[in-house]
Amino acid sequence: MGKSSPEDKPFDISKRLVWEAYERVKANKGAAGVDRQSVEEFETDLQNNLYKIWNRMSSGTYFPPPVKAVEIPKTHGGGTRTLGVPTVADRIAQTVVALQLEPRTEWIFHDDSYGYRPGKSAHDALRKCREWCWKKNWVLDLDIHKFFDSLEHRLVVKAVKANTGQKWVLLYVKRWLKAPLQRPDGTVQERDRETPQGSAVSPVLANLVLHYAFDMFLDREFPTVEFERYADDAVVHCVTERQAHQVRAALTGRLDGLGLQLHPEKTKIVYCKDDQRRGSYEHTSFTFLGYTFQPRGAMGRDGTPFVGFQPAVSKDALKKMHEQV
Repeated sequence: MGKSSPEDKPFDISKRLVWEAYERVKANKGAAGVDRQSVEEFETDLQNNLYKIWNRMSSGTYFPPPVKAVEIPKTHGGGTRTLGVPTVADRIAQTVVALQLEPRTEWIFHDDSYGYRPGKSAHDALRKCREWCWKKNWVLDLDIHKFFDSLEHRLVVKAVKANTGQKWVLLYVKRWLKAPLQRPDGTVQERDRETPQGSAVSPVLANLVLHYAFDMFLDREFPTVEFERYADDAVVHCVTERQAHQVRAALTGRLDGLGLQLHPEKTKIVYCKDDQRRGSYEHTSFTFLGYTFQPRGAMGRDGTPFVGFQPAVSKDALKKMHEQV
């Protein structure tokens, strides 16, 4: 990647780290950014392109280009969400920071945080959710309204600062947070809050903020409740309806203080109804990570039919699968 020595630079960023970042970006593929350059086109001058990234990041002179804004429909309907597509070079630079942050933050993260973490998956979250729905009668199904659109940059910076002593990590996180969005019509939008999904570093940043805003808050204020969180999608398991209301009220206050809010229409308290848990309640189903949990007919090992509170692929997820076939 060139002859410059790390000793000549203010920031000690290894060329090996840049190479590892490139390999991850190549494996993940992804669309071109505002420069319309694909991974394959980037590779036509690979050594020189990687050297430029390393040289600028090590020197403190790397400034991210605008992020390509792409509007995609939300999974469960109700408008669109903004996906930010960085250039290939910028994805590699972001991945350098992600590779530096992930080992430092992974050990502090909660066991019930499942999104974008090594050794954890959406299926792990669904399995755990199913188990707790059998054991506890009530679920707080919550939706953080426009989390990525509403996330204040100061919260991200504060969370990163608490978990790294590397000045260059904080420097580049700040620059990426302020990188403008380029809309499809070519207009460029400056940002002071929004953190578009789609960047290589956004998963670890989102997990960091929600680790303090959500996971640790619940552990401290409600140590007897369980939850599963996958990025900004979460469910909380409660023993009683009263406890579910208490948790919702506490989380509402907590998030309000951080400039975030629970979606008033999409956040609901659900009764896990089955053969043993009967009665009439307003909500007896919820959807989490593409699976709808609700009372369903099932067959016991001895062939006896029963009604259990079980998950199955949601209608929206099935529709999406059929569209992709």
